Amino acid sequence: MLKVDLLIIDPQVDFCEPSGSLYVPGAKDDCTRLAAMIRRISSKINDIHVTLDTHHQYDIAHPMFWIDSAGKHPPIYTIITPDDIKQGKWRTSIPAHQNRASMKAHGLDRDGAEEYVNSLAKNGRYPLCIWPPHCLIGSDGYKVQSDVFEAISEWERDYTAFVDFVTKGSNYMTEHYSAVQADVPDPEDPSTQLNTRLIETLQKVDLIAISGQALSHCVANTIRDVANNFGEENIKKFVLIDDTTSNVGGFEKLGEDFVRDLTARGMQVAKSTDFLA
Repeated sequence: MLKVDLLIIDPQVDFCEPSGSLYVPGAKDDCTRLAAMIRRISSKINDIHVTLDTHHQYDIAHPMFWIDSAGKHPPIYTIITPDDIKQGKWRTSIPAHQNRASMKAHGLDRDGAEEYVNSLAKNGRYPLCIWPPHCLIGSDGYKVQSDVFEAISEWERDYTAFVDFVTKGSNYMTEHYSAVQADVPDPEDPSTQLNTRLIETLQKVDLIAISGQALSHCVANTIRDVANNFGEENIKKFVLIDDTTSNVGGFEKLGEDFVRDLTARGMQVAKSTDFLA
């Protein structure tokens, strides 16, 4: 029997409802279609993995973390570069977090924000973007969108199964777009390092249906990271359900690049009404 897993990236209220703090245009309808697909193919699903963006208010990619010379926080969607920090345009609200020297002076043997932004510039993933505070632990925006939650809960009840919830992003000193590793892993924090458990679990199945938000960021980074640790043959197991995922507005090219790159490596693409029909 074909083993099919469903991987849903960050199907949370803040991304998926128009009232959410970082609503992804189209995500509400994506959730409606995803829920319908889950119910249609429920008996064929071997396992469901749901990743959850999990943040504190004080986070390196939220306004509260940074201030300018006047003590004001950056506007949302500000891009902070190594030159900005070098020139003193932005500094950390908590002085101890500025750089490795200040961290060490406060008894923390680890890199600070300066080193982090420099590392981002070197690894070429994304520049540091200041996002609206989102998916805050315990908030309404953190919850799984209701249509999706009801569908996966029905699957649990009908098949006496457990949804595999995977949290990521609670380390406030690094971004965590990818569900399987942070943009700059923290050597002192295993939660930011490569999630080999999830990767090895996915390697054992025949098909992996991919959905969630946002295609341009967390979906793209997660699937790229899994693919790069998967073996090229396994990439053929990926099936992107393309009418259940959308891009952050203004970042459409990132989503298009991801789909082009991964389909060239073997990823399949399907509509929610066609998958396993």
